Amino acid sequence: MSPSDYSVRNAHDRRQRRLLIVLALGFVVFGAAAAALFYVLQPETLRIAVGPSGSDDHQVVQAMAEAFEEESRMVKLSPITTEGAAESLALLGVGKADLAIGRGDLGMPADAQTLAVLRKNYVVLWSPSGRPGKNSKKATGRIGEIADLAGRKVGIIGRTGANLALLRTILVGSGVEPDKVATVQFGTEDIEKLAQDATLDAYLAVGPLDSKITAAAIAATSRSRGAPKFLPVEASEAIALKNARYEAEEIPGSVFNAKPAWPEDKVDTISVNHLILARKELSEAKAAAFYRQLFAVRDTITQRVAGAAHIAKPETEKEAEPAVHRGAAAVINGTERTFLDKYSDYFWFVLLLLSGIGSAAAWLRRYLNRDDRDDTTSHRNRILAVVSELRDAGSERDVLTSQREVDEIIGETLKCYDDGAIEQDDLTAFGLVLELFDHAVAERRTTLQSDPADQAKSPGPTLASRR
Repeated sequence: MSPSDYSVRNAHDRRQRRLLIVLALGFVVFGAAAAALFYVLQPETLRIAVGPSGSDDHQVVQAMAEAFEEESRMVKLSPITTEGAAESLALLGVGKADLAIGRGDLGMPADAQTLAVLRKNYVVLWSPSGRPGKNSKKATGRIGEIADLAGRKVGIIGRTGANLALLRTILVGSGVEPDKVATVQFGTEDIEKLAQDATLDAYLAVGPLDSKITAAAIAATSRSRGAPKFLPVEASEAIALKNARYEAEEIPGSVFNAKPAWPEDKVDTISVNHLILARKELSEAKAAAFYRQLFAVRDTITQRVAGAAHIAKPETEKEAEPAVHRGAAAVINGTERTFLDKYSDYFWFVLLLLSGIGSAAAWLRRYLNRDDRDDTTSHRNRILAVVSELRDAGSERDVLTSQREVDEIIGETLKCYDDGAIEQDDLTAFGLVLELFDHAVAERRTTLQSDPADQAKSPGPTLASRR
């Protein structure tokens, strides 16, 4: 094998190695891009704590999770069943849940914020119009307002301490000392027991206006103790001003019964929201995505669980406790950042990264092509050596031999250039050497043609015969 053939074969092998390396790098980059795209397009799964099992809240969240699973590509829900709202909020506080269902007047984690209102709970206070309770100090007196509750006994539906605290807040706001009012709490399954308790002078329920529990309690007490007398919370606005977690509301007339009308006319009261809460650290994008999806599938959820009809957006126009999460507020107020606003920093980072990758690729290319550049330098030096040899060429045949050798070098160099193995600057330098070689060939031929003695010594093909 001639040296030129060996050089050509080596160059071919090097090009094959470079091609394999480039293909391998291409597969790595493609795999990384595919993995990143798969990760970005994966739905976000948010853990939501709710309880107790079988409650209205639990049923709504289960239906919500199913609807998200069926219709959502952005967010999915993973329900965590707890013993109650207090336990749900505790999980949220320690970061074991991303979302939680809880009443607005419960003890909240310091960083809890509102995503949506699950329902609005109204305080309903009423007294029976029949015989008074056995423990009543005023055997013949009827309870017509909250001030009359002093010295009386109130039955509270629900064993949560939040309802007891709420009654005490109402009593204080209405000028009644809470210690002068006796209380007893009943479970939601003990409605008949509450209705039959003759020691009770008034009742309190907290729930949505269409609550079956509240309606059943009013109906049961009316059967055993007479028609209900609804007690207005006349200080509702003052209570709401002092306690940001409560709102002044009105109970519409006839909402609990049409004939007879219960209540006969609207009644002032206060309300407290049941909330879907998130930690402040939940990203704006995730919170906004959850909020959009929740209201996109609300009708679907309502078809499965009627209580989902109460889901509403939180108020952002006024200060409230807990505050509305910035992600939900951005969607509600139409101030959600655009795609470019959110990811402009990432775009700059990607540009810098691409620039770095380009520099690294250029370095790698030069590193992989170092042998070809060395060959180019060697070829250039060989042409310079041929130029020196041409000055001593004794015949036209020697000149032609030098030209054939340079032709092979030119062919190999141009192939390397086409493959991207050498740069334009290297080719420019190579061209200067070729120009020098052409001048040397022309000068030597002129010298040989002017010296017939040399032609006679070394007969061979002439430039004319070559042409």
